[in-house]
Amino acid sequence: MYLIPEPQKMILEEDTGFVLRYNGRITVSSLCDRQAVAHAAILKEEVLRQLGFHYLISKGEKISGELFLGLKTNLHPEGYELNITKDAIELYGGSSAGILYGIQTLRQIINFKGAVLPALTIEDYPVIANRGFYHDITRGRIPTLKSLKELADKLSYYKMNQLQLYIEHSFLFRNFSEVWRDDTPLTAEEILELDQYCRNLHIDLVPSIATFGHLYKVLRTKTYSHLCELEGADKEPFSFYERMGHHTLDISNKDSFTFITEMLQEFIPLFSSEYFNLCADETFDLGKGKSKAMADKVGLENMYIDFVAEICEFLNSKGKKPMFWGDIICGFPEAVKKLPEGVICLNWGYEPNESEDNTKALKEAGALQYVCPGVNGWNRLINNYRSAYENIRRMSSYAVKYQAEGILNTDWGDFGHINHPEFSLAGLIYGAAFSWNAKGLEFEEINCKISRLEYGDATDTFLSVVNTLSEQNAVTWYEVICFKELTENAINGEPYSPVLKDISWDEINATNVNIDNCLTLLYRILSTARQEKRYLYKAYFIAGAGMKLFNEIGAFAACGPSTADAKEQGKELAVRLEYWHQEYKELWRSVSKESELYRISEVAYWYADYLRAQ
Repeated sequence: MYLIPEPQKMILEEDTGFVLRYNGRITVSSLCDRQAVAHAAILKEEVLRQLGFHYLISKGEKISGELFLGLKTNLHPEGYELNITKDAIELYGGSSAGILYGIQTLRQIINFKGAVLPALTIEDYPVIANRGFYHDITRGRIPTLKSLKELADKLSYYKMNQLQLYIEHSFLFRNFSEVWRDDTPLTAEEILELDQYCRNLHIDLVPSIATFGHLYKVLRTKTYSHLCELEGADKEPFSFYERMGHHTLDISNKDSFTFITEMLQEFIPLFSSEYFNLCADETFDLGKGKSKAMADKVGLENMYIDFVAEICEFLNSKGKKPMFWGDIICGFPEAVKKLPEGVICLNWGYEPNESEDNTKALKEAGALQYVCPGVNGWNRLINNYRSAYENIRRMSSYAVKYQAEGILNTDWGDFGHINHPEFSLAGLIYGAAFSWNAKGLEFEEINCKISRLEYGDATDTFLSVVNTLSEQNAVTWYEVICFKELTENAINGEPYSPVLKDISWDEINATNVNIDNCLTLLYRILSTARQEKRYLYKAYFIAGAGMKLFNEIGAFAACGPSTADAKEQGKELAVRLEYWHQEYKELWRSVSKESELYRISEVAYWYADYLRAQ
C-alpha cells in the first residue's frame, strides 16, 4: 500500500480490518465545526467514486460499525490519528485541517484496498508548517478557473497548504487596460472565488505580483514605458529571450512607486491571506540606465534594499506580511536587517546539486525564509524529473536543517510555458512528500508510488518511462526559440547557452528511436491503467511526438537536410508540424485560457514557413 506523503508513524496490524459496507455512514463529532462536515463530504464522494456506495453524513457520537471523525486538542493542529479496526474507523484531527489531512490519507487507502481495509494505526503531522506550490500564470499560460480549482484539490490531496500564482500583467486591472488588452486575464471575481475555494481546503492563496523586475509587458506600453530602466526598450521587437532578462523599473522616478502602489491597492483586497509576495527578483538592469546616477551615489545594494523596504512598509500598512524572492539579497544577506520585522525571504535555487550556502547565510543573518526548489519544467516539452527530484529533495533537507518557515515548490513558465501543466504534477508531489515528512524516499521508490497512486498504473513503471522520455530532449524549446529569434535579430548579444551546436542526424535518429520505444511502453501501460486515469496519458503522447519533431527540425536547421531532396524533406516536416500544433492547441485549451497560445502559434508557423523556404 502506497501513501504520499508517508505518515510519520504507521503500524499495520492485519491485512483484513474494517469492511466498507454498501450501507455505511460517516458520523462527525458534535464538537467539530461545519468545515469538518464539508470535509466529510470529500470522503463521501471518494467512497461513491471508488466503490459505488452512497454514504450518509450525520453529526453525533461514535457508533460501532461506522466511520467517525472527531477532534483531539492535544494533537498538532495539522496532525491526525487514524485507527482502523474490524469494528470501526476512527479519525481524529488536531483541527478541521488535521481531519482533512486524515481523510486524504484514508482516501489513498481506499484507492488501494477498495472496500476491505487493513487494520492499522497512523499518527501523523507535518515537519514543515508552510508547504506551498508556486505556479507561473503570466508568461504563457493563464489557467481556467476550473483547472485552478483542480490544482487546489490536488494540493489538498497531498497535504499542501499554500498556493501562489505569479502575475506580471495577467490580471484584469481596472485602470491598466494597455497591460492586459491582448490577453485573457484572470478577473477579480475569479480570484475571489478561488480564494474561498482554497480557504475551504485549508490552502492559503497568497497573492504574488512583480513589483520591481520582470515587468516586460507593462514597461513596453506607451503609458508606462517611461518607467523602464533602459531607454528605448519598448521599441525592440517582442522576444521570449529578452523578456526573461530585462525590463526593470526605474526606481529613481517617483512615479514608479506610485504605479506599483496603485496596482497593489486594487489587488490586495481580493485575497484573505495575511501574506503578500512582492517578488523583486532578477533586477538585472538596476543602475544600468536611467538610475545610474542614483546607483553611483548610493550604491546598487542600497538602491535595491531601500525600494524593497518601501514596498514592504506599504504592504504592512495594509495589514499584509511581505515576502520577496531572495536571489539579489543573497549577495549581501546582512541587509535583511534593513527590512521591516517579519519579512520573509524566498530563497530559490534550481540545480540538482544546489548548495546549502544561501540557506545557511540567510539563517545566520537572522532572516525568516522559505526554501524554494523547482519542478524543472521550463523550456521543455516534458519536465526533467530526475533533476527536479534531486533539487527538491536537497532543498527540502536544507529547510529542515535550518528551520525554514516553509517550502515553496516553483513551477515557472519561461519562454511561453510550453509544457503541459500536468507534467509538473510529479514535481509537485515530490515537494509535498518532502515538506511533510523528512524521510528521504529514493527516486525510483517515490516514482513507483506516484505511478500507482496518481496515474493508476498497476505496473508501477509509468514515471520511470516518462523520465526516460524526458531525457530524449536533444533539441530543447530554449534552442527552438533562440534559433528563431537569432535569425530575426531579436536577441541582443549572445544567448546564455549555445544554440543548436554539436547536433548530428545520427544522434537525432537514435534519440527518436528511444522516444518511439518510450511511447510504445506508455501505450502498453495505458491498456492496463485504471480507466478514470487514462485521460492523463494523451498529453504525454502529444509531447513525445513534439519532441521527435523538434529534434528533426533542429537537426535540419543546424546540419541541413538528411536526404537528397531538401525541399521535400522541409515540406514534410512543415506539414507534420502544422498537424502537431493543431493537436497541441486542443490540449492547451483543455486547461488554459487562450492567453499567449498565439505566441506559440507564431513560433510554429515561422518554422513551417522556414522549412518550406529551404
